[in-house]
Amino acid sequence: MFFYIEPEVAGGIGPNSKTHWEKGKLVVTRLNYEFSRWLGDAIIESTPCFVVTDTACQMIEKAELSGVSFGDVEITRSGMFVDRYGERELPQFYWLVVHGQPETDDFGMANDLRLVVSRGALDILKRAGVDHAEIASV
Repeated sequence: MFFYIEPEVAGGIGPNSKTHWEKGKLVVTRLNYEFSRWLGDAIIESTPCFVVTDTACQMIEKAELSGVSFGDVEITRSGMFVDRYGERELPQFYWLVVHGQPETDDFGMANDLRLVVSRGALDILKRAGVDHAEIASV
């Protein structure tokens, strides 16, 4: 069984990111995720990118799930974030680079840029914490 998961959007692609358009799609080669808020989920997004906490990263790596690798992400806080939360500490985050085939690998990206995950991947993400994500069967 596979599921669509639409994670919390806690900010967006920040100004230090490197992006370009290729065949009508945004391609990100360096990711700066700029937080404007955060409700605490272990996976967050700013289309077409996903970011996970260190805890979620370790759990995914330990389970040896397919279709995903991890990269560095620069984390910054917007003025709105600082106004709202002050100097609130954020955990270590990693860029969840999805390269798998949807409904084949544990992680894949649908044509509409929704994240598709296997039951095993969803179970791990739930254990890591995804209280604000929208989840539906494929």
